[in-house]
Amino acid sequence: MSVTPENLGDLSRRTLLRRAAAAGLLATPAMGLLSACAGSEPKKSDDTGGAKSKDNPFGVKDGSAVKVVIFNGGLGDQWAKEDKVIFNAKHANVTVNMSSTQKIKTEEQPKMATQPSDLVMNSGADMMDRSTLINEGAIEPLDDLLAAPAWDGEGTVADTLLPGTVSDGTQNGKFYVVNVAFTVWGNWYNAALFKKEGWQPPTTWDEFFALAPKIKAKGMAPYVHDAVHGYYPRWALMASIWKSAGKQVVVDIDNLKDNAWKADGVLKALEPWEKLVKDKLLLPGKLDHTQSQQAWLDGKAAFIQVGTWLKNEMSATIPPGFELTISDYWSNAGDKAPKDVFAASGEGFVVPSKAPNKAAAKEFLRAILSKEGSAKFAELTKSLASTKGSGDNVQDSALSSANALMKNGGSELISVKFQDFYADLDKESQNLSEELMAGRLTAQQFIDKMQTAADKVAKDSSIKKQTRTA
Repeated sequence: MSVTPENLGDLSRRTLLRRAAAAGLLATPAMGLLSACAGSEPKKSDDTGGAKSKDNPFGVKDGSAVKVVIFNGGLGDQWAKEDKVIFNAKHANVTVNMSSTQKIKTEEQPKMATQPSDLVMNSGADMMDRSTLINEGAIEPLDDLLAAPAWDGEGTVADTLLPGTVSDGTQNGKFYVVNVAFTVWGNWYNAALFKKEGWQPPTTWDEFFALAPKIKAKGMAPYVHDAVHGYYPRWALMASIWKSAGKQVVVDIDNLKDNAWKADGVLKALEPWEKLVKDKLLLPGKLDHTQSQQAWLDGKAAFIQVGTWLKNEMSATIPPGFELTISDYWSNAGDKAPKDVFAASGEGFVVPSKAPNKAAAKEFLRAILSKEGSAKFAELTKSLASTKGSGDNVQDSALSSANALMKNGGSELISVKFQDFYADLDKESQNLSEELMAGRLTAQQFIDKMQTAADKVAKDSSIKKQTRTA
């Protein structure tokens, strides 16, 4: 039986705790969807709303209020404050109560079944598990948002979005998550340093390993990465697998196909990462994301792999003359998809099913995705928004190198879905990625353990299975 907010009373406390904990849904045993059992009544919705029109497609009611929660991470929250101004220019009599936090799951999940916020940016290390929210009916499908008129342009909202944004937010055939950022991942370097030293940025692993001794001779580590959060190295590992083995192998991995992790090209993709660690080319120390990024900015390492939120996240400590430049993940000779770029929409918003003012929440999303809103996003964060053309008028080395990488990329964008489909597999892949990059696993051991973890999920009939088709 599906555990929805409406049928929580049909389950024993022990059963619910076991299911929710297994899915990573509960922050503590007494929190999460269990709060619906505590006697709290959901706040009544004011979605009866006002008259609907092209400018007000959801019928936002004058005099109502909407509560918006922003994840204040690498992209900051100033862009969202600009969206509030844009929203109120059209809906002056609607009060926007906006707050920012990095503790999304801790603060928002306990309220989901009773009195949730209207719009939640579900992102960061403390984010709520997406597949559980969807499977338990805790968040609202937003297909009507896609079909709504664009805020300040022709066509629908869907027409304004970059490729992949809709599919990234879709699960079980419905659109649930509005990703507002479009992130490009890759290997970053300081172009000014490389020009000074006469170093050519590598495009292949062989070129990197040839350059590494020259970098070490300058007293720098060739590479640094986040050694605390396992999803950071996982981005690089999965990008390498796609490039080496091709798209279909990653689709098979996402679909839990038998022995997908043992397909041709997977081991070849991971062996250079094993060599990087074994050859001691990593900066020593268990550094987290900001510590590793600061070490790179301080000239302690030549390369770091991360997404395009990097410049905004580290803006306060970037040295003068430092030219942040992103390049693609390195490939091997014979790779099936060496030009494909890892880029996807991210930083997702959800509307809780029991949100009091869903109409205003959806309308606020229209404002975020507007031309004006997305241009402000790119200007302030130096990262692309998921709306087409957001970075066209922004002059910045980090953003321009990301744009160039996208334009020169292959026919497909690298994307990985299993971490969104299955909470347990997400956690295990993070743990194993950390172990590989710490030198405690070989590439082959990583593959074997990932296949075992995938098989366990595939054989568990209590876990709802997802299918990726593209």
